Amino acid sequence: MTAEDLQKKVEIALEEIRPFLVTDGGDISLVAIEENVVKVKLEGACVGCNVNQMTLKNGVEATIKKHAPQIESVIDVS
Repeated sequence: MTAEDLQKKVEIALEEIRPFLVTDGGDISLVAIEENVVKVKLEGACVGCNVNQMTLKNGVEATIKKHAPQIESVIDVS
């Protein structure tokens, strides 16, 4: 899989989870994909939310891994 294909799969996953974040006043954007680690930026209400790490692992990371199983982890670089 090319880097471009991987990025498309990650973007599809983010589009799938985004409505849930937007409902709570937040958002997410892709910063980079480096060595099977996805770097994202949590935005809006997600920045100060005390459950954002749980959301990141259980929601965002799980959804991305569903679309791109080679991804090892997702980290917030806000």
